[in-house]
Amino acid sequence: MFSTPLRVFLLFSAGYFVSYVFRGVNLGFAPLITHELGLTAADLGLLTSLYFLGFAGAQLPAGVLLDHFGARRVTAGMLIFAAIGIGVFGTAHGVGTMMVGRLLIGVGVSVCLGGAFKALAQHFPAARLPLINGLVMAVGGLGGVVVGSPLTWLLTFASWRAVCFGLVVLTLVVSAMLWAFAPEQTETRHQASLVSQFKGTWHILRSAAFWKIASFSVVTQGVFYAMQSLWVGAWLRDVSGFQSHEAAALVSVLGFAMMAGCVGFGAAARSMERRGVSLYAFCGVGMALFVVTQLLIMLRAPLPAGLLWAAYGIFGGVGILSYAVLARHFPPHLIGRANTTLTLIIFLLIFGFQIGVGAVLSRWTPTDGHYPPAAHLTAWGILVALQLASAVWYALPSRVLAKSPSSSMHAEHQP
Repeated sequence: MFSTPLRVFLLFSAGYFVSYVFRGVNLGFAPLITHELGLTAADLGLLTSLYFLGFAGAQLPAGVLLDHFGARRVTAGMLIFAAIGIGVFGTAHGVGTMMVGRLLIGVGVSVCLGGAFKALAQHFPAARLPLINGLVMAVGGLGGVVVGSPLTWLLTFASWRAVCFGLVVLTLVVSAMLWAFAPEQTETRHQASLVSQFKGTWHILRSAAFWKIASFSVVTQGVFYAMQSLWVGAWLRDVSGFQSHEAAALVSVLGFAMMAGCVGFGAAARSMERRGVSLYAFCGVGMALFVVTQLLIMLRAPLPAGLLWAAYGIFGGVGILSYAVLARHFPPHLIGRANTTLTLIIFLLIFGFQIGVGAVLSRWTPTDGHYPPAAHLTAWGILVALQLASAVWYALPSRVLAKSPSSSMHAEHQP
């Protein structure tokens, strides 16, 4: 019924959509589980962030599994761990068991995006991959929309535990569809060992060019995804004074805007390069606009809330262009590990930022479940300061990007 490339796109996009829903589902669950279990903001931040710790920790082993067994089998198999994780989370009555569930979810979905990119690369021409990859990111971004108004509406007549059971079913269905209908890998590569992956990561971490490219993007991406998947809802309720349904609607606006940004900035970057604007500079301007948007929100600029939060979503995902910048500065045999290393750092920062914001908020006493605006402004102020510091490093003139990293890493063996 569908051509093989289209089938690959639809099935692996569904896997990434599930991954994204799990990323942000605690945004809707937060008021309910906080009330039911008596969690502090620090507890909630740690609980939610364990998804990102599990995701980051599984990146390198997952890459090896993808190389050895192919995207179809690995993605379908790992999603079963995610299904078990949300089942554990939904049946738990203590925060410790819930943490185990979130960690399992993060491990289970850790291959969804990497598996999709690998499968697409085998079934689409290289020239079409930037657009196709962007479309997969956009489909995944629908998960960010779903955890807004749709989830809030669902929770008006279903318990959060019932929603968890529904997610178990959805995850298993997607896993079964991938196993049954995704085409088998046409070329299996057995060359990348786990030791080689870690060795390559060490070489990347020692590269000045890598840190120059990554400096601003890892911080902005860490902030964006940490806030989008948990703390944006609390800001909208506690600081902006929106009711739960209004806050959820703005979360969905943010999600749609991020989808548009993923596709739009990818297309705009090519156009700007033809006009002489480097991808590095274009990415930097977009990330700077994300910081400006945060400042406007903090200062309560007299602009429509929908416009501000749409801008937050559009500019929040710009840092993803750094993956394309890395591809310009690292040789082919290192680029995969450069991407993996960038992903690792971003997800570790998301983990740290979610915990950090929760720890800052917990220094204030909540009233009827709401933290005072000063608590949120303090947390956001710290995050903006970190982004400004990384922006300075990113913008400072440097010679490292003019050098070919392949020469400095000549000793690295091609896997």
